[in-house]
Amino acid sequence: MRFPKRRREAAVEDASEMSAQFRNPFVHELKFTLLQKIKIALMTVTLLPFRLFLAAFWMLLAWPFAFVATVGRADDVAESLSWWRWVVDLALKAIMRAMWFSGGFHWVQVKGQPALPSEAPILTLAPHSSYFDAIPVTMTMASIVMKAESKDIPLWGTLIKFIKPVFVSRSDPDSRRKTVEEIKRRACSGGEWPQIMIFPEGTCTNRSCLITFKPGAFIPGVPVQPVVLRYRNEMDTITWTWQGPGAFKILWLTLCQLNNPLEIEYLPTYTPSEEEKSDPALFATNVRRLMAEALNTPVTDYSFEDCQLAMVQGPLRLPGNTCLLEFARLARRLGLKAGLSEKVLQEQGSRARKLWGDKMGLADFAQCVNMPVTDMLQDMFDMIDEHGSGQVDLREYVIALSMVHRPFKGLETIKLGFRMFEAEEDGGVAEDELSVILRTTLGLSELRTSHMFRVLDTVHKGRVTFEKFEQFVERCPDFVDRYLLSSGSYRPSSTVITAPPVSSNGFCTDFSPHDLHSHTHNHGLADDKKVN
Repeated sequence: MRFPKRRREAAVEDASEMSAQFRNPFVHELKFTLLQKIKIALMTVTLLPFRLFLAAFWMLLAWPFAFVATVGRADDVAESLSWWRWVVDLALKAIMRAMWFSGGFHWVQVKGQPALPSEAPILTLAPHSSYFDAIPVTMTMASIVMKAESKDIPLWGTLIKFIKPVFVSRSDPDSRRKTVEEIKRRACSGGEWPQIMIFPEGTCTNRSCLITFKPGAFIPGVPVQPVVLRYRNEMDTITWTWQGPGAFKILWLTLCQLNNPLEIEYLPTYTPSEEEKSDPALFATNVRRLMAEALNTPVTDYSFEDCQLAMVQGPLRLPGNTCLLEFARLARRLGLKAGLSEKVLQEQGSRARKLWGDKMGLADFAQCVNMPVTDMLQDMFDMIDEHGSGQVDLREYVIALSMVHRPFKGLETIKLGFRMFEAEEDGGVAEDELSVILRTTLGLSELRTSHMFRVLDTVHKGRVTFEKFEQFVERCPDFVDRYLLSSGSYRPSSTVITAPPVSSNGFCTDFSPHDLHSHTHNHGLADDKKVN
């Protein structure tokens, strides 16, 4: 597997610029100098305990205000801003600001003019990179979208209920639709409800780019006010994403910094055109472009779903130069992942096996996956066509699709690959076939498989079974680094990713209906036909 031709040409034309601007948005690595480590150690035993005490004090002080304000209040009814509610609101803002101040966020610079709820019912914030992004929420007491389970958290749950969030329930299969309807209802109330703050990226990134915006915030078709966040820390202890320091380590390191400067900029209210009102994805794309320009940050078409590939751990953790992120992006844009299931994958594997490795051109490939020939499908075809022959093996497509659909079940994908390639007489695969299976599973164009195959093929039959391979992985979980990757070729997942052509661990849960950002598509391969 390799990157599409157009992407490879773009990288060659401007490799230095690409390398400087784009890297995996779901990975964050922290490296400290000796002096920095000494500073952190000193702060841990001096400043950290004091800050934790103050943060707990302010949280406890805020609780009775929020509790009194929420007693007997209906969560689904808008209420006028009475004088006592105004006092409580002001008191909670002051207390929460004091809490953040005690944590080192001494100077929070606010730029621009916040719009009134009647002018912009929805605020879209980006980039979303940390739970510290809650700061603008506590400064405005705007509503947010949260998991329903959050309201049961001691102390914090009472504060959450005070801002009247829109709750998403994991146990209710219809919750996403209800959430969007509730946002519509509030957004179209003429300013009766508090503004809703939404992080349209749907997950935390490392702020190296803006990933695809989910359309949920843009479905109501009302004016939105974009808000951009800039953390100015010398050491980025703020970022909390899928690969990198955990929540407690981020909290520890951030509280050990003397100062954590933050800048919040309110951009001008964006009023959608009639075309954008009818096309939430276009609305989202245009707002993202404006926010990226304000941040001087690139955009990428990688999304929340793609970040699952970056989370894979264990023997089949993907290397940084994998092509599978790009394949996942194309599969999502083409609608090939919508409605995909284990059963469908097995059916596709059975049909691909019946072709017995017969190669096919682009037109036949498009027919097999029930898609028209487009530039995007051509890119996917190029990824599978490693040698540029204009012919592909459908089994490689099924392996790649399986891996991006179930990234945490890499061995199941390899098992599917064995089933498609294995000979009927002995159920094993040859060395070149094993190489194809592993290259496609890892999203690489080159692997050294000879040494590993000799280790596996103890009886010198020239074929190995999946059972033997599985036993080998259990004995040697680092087999990818030890046997497959050329010396110096392995790069951790934080390496540069070429840019595509132009809950979640965040507290803003994903609520966008799937059918609004995926094309409806029949995922079965075309009925069994002879493909020339």
